[in-house]
Amino acid sequence: MVSASPASASPDGWESQSGIYHYFTVPKSIVPSQTCGNSTGAGAELEGNIGPSGTWAAVGLDASGQNCMADIGPMKPGLYYYQYVAPMADRSKQVFRNPASGVDVTSHPNWNTLFVPGPEVAWMDDVAAGGGTMSDLAYQSGASGSHSVMVWTPPSYDPNRAKPYPVLYLLDDAGQSYREWQELGRAKQILDNLSASGDLASMLVVMADPGATDYRAEVLNRIVPAVEGAYNVIGTGDGRAVAGIGRGASQALGFALSDPGAFGAIGSMSGYLPSDVAITAPLAKAVNKGTDLIRFYVGNTLDPSYNATRDAMLALTSAGVKFQFDGVDPKTGAVWDTWRENLRDFASRVFQPGSSHDGFSAGHRALTEPYTPPATGSITTPDIDANGMVTFETGTQWANAKDVVLWGDWAPNGQWFRIPLTKVGDRWRTTIGPIDGYYYWRYEVNGTAYHDPQDTQNTNNVESQLFVPGGVRTPLLADVPANESGAVATLQYASAYPGNPTMSLKVWTPPDYDPNRAEKYPVLYLYHGMGQNFASWTEVGRAAQILDNLYARGEIAPMVVVMPGYPGISDFWNDLSSKVIPFAQSTFNISHDPSEMALAGLSWGARGTQGALVNHPGTFSAYGIFSPPFASGSLNDTSGPVAKAGTTIVDFFAGDLDSGAVNAIAGMETNLGKYGIPTVKTIVPGPHGFDVWWQGLSDFLPRIFEHGLTIRQGGADFGQVPEGYAPLDPKKLTVTNTESETTGVLSVSLSGPDADKFSVSTDTLASIRAGKKADIRVTAAAGLPAGIYQATVVVAGDAQRVTCSVRLEVTPA
Repeated sequence: MVSASPASASPDGWESQSGIYHYFTVPKSIVPSQTCGNSTGAGAELEGNIGPSGTWAAVGLDASGQNCMADIGPMKPGLYYYQYVAPMADRSKQVFRNPASGVDVTSHPNWNTLFVPGPEVAWMDDVAAGGGTMSDLAYQSGASGSHSVMVWTPPSYDPNRAKPYPVLYLLDDAGQSYREWQELGRAKQILDNLSASGDLASMLVVMADPGATDYRAEVLNRIVPAVEGAYNVIGTGDGRAVAGIGRGASQALGFALSDPGAFGAIGSMSGYLPSDVAITAPLAKAVNKGTDLIRFYVGNTLDPSYNATRDAMLALTSAGVKFQFDGVDPKTGAVWDTWRENLRDFASRVFQPGSSHDGFSAGHRALTEPYTPPATGSITTPDIDANGMVTFETGTQWANAKDVVLWGDWAPNGQWFRIPLTKVGDRWRTTIGPIDGYYYWRYEVNGTAYHDPQDTQNTNNVESQLFVPGGVRTPLLADVPANESGAVATLQYASAYPGNPTMSLKVWTPPDYDPNRAEKYPVLYLYHGMGQNFASWTEVGRAAQILDNLYARGEIAPMVVVMPGYPGISDFWNDLSSKVIPFAQSTFNISHDPSEMALAGLSWGARGTQGALVNHPGTFSAYGIFSPPFASGSLNDTSGPVAKAGTTIVDFFAGDLDSGAVNAIAGMETNLGKYGIPTVKTIVPGPHGFDVWWQGLSDFLPRIFEHGLTIRQGGADFGQVPEGYAPLDPKKLTVTNTESETTGVLSVSLSGPDADKFSVSTDTLASIRAGKKADIRVTAAAGLPAGIYQATVVVAGDAQRVTCSVRLEVTPA
């Protein structure tokens, strides 16, 4: 009996959207734990495929009045599935749902689904009009009674057409329901779009669950006859195709081997060969004769059938069976994100005699070697493979823990998700990916934060650093080559904080820092936030990498950056003015001129930065105020004119979810504007966290200190050479114009006591257009006796000047 398929379930009323964010608002009274949040103890959270690359992750539903609420965004277009979970005081978890919402996923009745539209997923969105019809077909399944399949018929389906329609049968995996092809696979939308674009043969598609025990009889003796009895379809193998996922894929391959010709096309999605079939030469010949298409699909190394798919293809190759391979999908593993694309590809191929492309889908890669995960106990830091897959594994110290997760800035905008680990023996382990760029993370064991015991780089913060190369997500946070990186020193000084006679600070100096340079370096004093420390900017915020990259690109002036600390919620002005600045000036070759001094900070450090501006105007010329919680005062008619006279820029930066900071900045901006102080304000998607603050620092640094010209050093240090050395290759210096106007003609000269020991390739440079570059080559004299030789290259124009140190050390023969 054919009947209309059930309508889509009523949506989750706890989910809503505003702008780029999706909000999940749950009445606290419904939460089984009666508690919000997901830290130590009881709480509430949302978990689903919301992590990077669709990783299953959780976000806390934090207290908001009488509700528990989370926001996620911006969400990449696609289909998400999620559930609400209440961690209880004993660390057990209770799943709960909105009682007013229907069941979205038959095999996971507590799951909700959320489709986020976008151009990149238009192929699985609803068509505007004219889609096919999804129906249920009931049939008798032997002694077990009535079962059903879902049937998609094309928009033009005619039960009386003279030419019957071909049929594609889709088989589910173990643990799935045949309805999952629609509920999570969006089969109707995919087929509707293929049909509308002319990329689908005029055919029917049947979604079925043949079970595990006697799938052959269920399909061939029950499902196929039921379909052929109810619809106008072809009744021979050349008009049938079959594909499946996992177990269903194995069953589809099984039909090719047990009943060659019963189906003319076979699709294996994350599949494997049946173990009880030997492919003899006569069988291989029969398969090739009766099957027009066998095509394999598999996800990345997270797909449990990764090696099994390879083994199946090797077996068919050895037996002489013809097949195609779609290539490894590098983006996802054995999940619906993979299988939807597989369905889209396979459906467009079957019953299409003109289809000639039999290679990989775009961006897919070969499967040449089996995958072997890192051996248990072999990982001392997160293991990153060549494809951006990252494996985490604990030691045995948490063998008795009830749960272990990776807390980190895994969310799209840098908010904090928790990714669960699975217990393997006495260790906890997970693999995520592919990911690229920078993340900071920590373990949480039974809800309590722990530093990675194997991390010896970050020693002052509980978070650890993870940088996965090869992508474009966070390029400024990548390490530069060793010869282009600045130095980061950790120093102690006598502080002004009561009870803390000695404090530490970090200092970054550029790679060509010269303690004897005649022109002192401008200096930035950079502060952390409450609950952080002097190392937070380098150990979590990657300040050194940001400085290294911007300097290597020629986008910032040569400068020194001092990163002090402060205890608790101290006002750091007294310590900064009476201790930090004098200490830095006595230790480094930095300027005392306020026009070459800048101050910046995040959160509580931003409050202190704004306090320095309004209470001590004229001390610094530039201020970076990142996510201030509130103002530390206001300029008045006395301090305002002083601040205006000495301030070149105030850079405000915050995340859009940080309403306190956004409001504080608005008030500060109004106050500064009253006195004509130049400001710039940037609000980006993000929370009160480092994903916002490293962007703020990256925005602020190029704005401070005059650097219309910068020199990108391609190796101005000739290094050590022995006496009698052969002539040395010239060193290249790249001059960049970072201003918005052309420079005019520039002079090039050498200065310093050893200027006569070097030469430059030209004494003038033609005008450099805005944003463009020019090269100079510096040559060292040959035959110099033992000694250290230093000079300075000076490039200057009417109102521009930039220098770069050159050095050569000749050692005794």
